[in-house]
Amino acid sequence: MATTTDHPKITLYWLNESRAQRMVWLLEELGVPYDVKIFHRGKDMLAPAELEKVHPLGKSPVVTVQPTEPGAKEIVLAESPFIAQYLCEHFGKGTTLVPNKYKDGQEGKLGGETEEWMRYQHLLYYSEGSLMPPLLVALILSLMSGPKVPFFIRPITATVAGKVNNFFVVPNIEKHCAFIQQLLETSPNGGKYVCGDKLTAADILISFPLLNVPRAEALAGEGAKGKLKEKFPKVFEYVARLKEEEGYKRAEKKIEELEAEGKQ
Repeated sequence: MATTTDHPKITLYWLNESRAQRMVWLLEELGVPYDVKIFHRGKDMLAPAELEKVHPLGKSPVVTVQPTEPGAKEIVLAESPFIAQYLCEHFGKGTTLVPNKYKDGQEGKLGGETEEWMRYQHLLYYSEGSLMPPLLVALILSLMSGPKVPFFIRPITATVAGKVNNFFVVPNIEKHCAFIQQLLETSPNGGKYVCGDKLTAADILISFPLLNVPRAEALAGEGAKGKLKEKFPKVFEYVARLKEEEGYKRAEKKIEELEAEGKQ
């Protein structure tokens, strides 16, 4: 979407192979005008230094919001859960992205929150704080056994990586898959999403790590391929459903178009 003068200017700083893709999807679901600035990782797989001009850590996603009031200071948002929470609070009215907080007649009371909202709040931060770390370890381990490691020590690093993967990464991923499958089996109102019968920002944030689970599983060798899908079918069915969401498809198409433009 192109920005308009009567709406805050929202800009997403997008980096390939990053969590930024979820923010494109979130912005599509919010239905707000936004711009995207494309960045690509270098051969060292690090983000370009230009991103440090936007935020000191030089990472992605980062979102900036320029309010419409004259002289208003630009707002810089970093860290996926905070970005999602801030954007949904300000632009999510009329969407299902944030569940109702309180049960009827329980407004403001301790324990009066709905199960949907409690799940939503937890899962916004769970995706980064708990689910993502073992997947990042898997990524590092894959580099230890990859072509960038000198061939004469690669057998040693690959052996170490394999042992760490089998004793730490895979068991942790299995534990998370079991947890998410339980969430789906007990979803409020028999819903098909983790927080109930409607898509929320929590589903969007949890999508990135879940989409990368097969890549992590592949590190365990051919014998492990497909075992997680057999053991936790509802998790993989859930991921397949997310990929069929119209907002997800629009986000994928938008980035493809922007990247194509950048190559011209």
